[in-house]
Amino acid sequence: MSTRTHVLGIARAHSERMTSSSHSVQRPNTTAFFVQSAVAFGLALAALLVGIVRLPVGQWERGFLALGLIFVVSSAFTLAKCVRDRQEVEEVTNKVDKARIDKLLTEQDPFELPKA
Repeated sequence: MSTRTHVLGIARAHSERMTSSSHSVQRPNTTAFFVQSAVAFGLALAALLVGIVRLPVGQWERGFLALGLIFVVSSAFTLAKCVRDRQEVEEVTNKVDKARIDKLLTEQDPFELPKA
């Protein structure tokens, strides 16, 4: 085996080790976790709605609290979507950067003599 082949083999092995150890595998949520999250959200929303309805205040105050509740819930969903979108963009960017680095590593020949 030539020195160049040996060095390229080491570079590829190093690249594969780096990608396998630094690349996090995101596992999908289980059905039980999804159901638990949905039930918890539903119970919290229902409890808050019951609290607003039974609160000994006037209709204007109840309406104000209900609008605040709607605003908070919609803001929470929007924030969750923004966080998810940012993570997806970072994941794509990381994959592109990894592909560029892999290409550079495979094309690099450390024993190539400079052309005069």
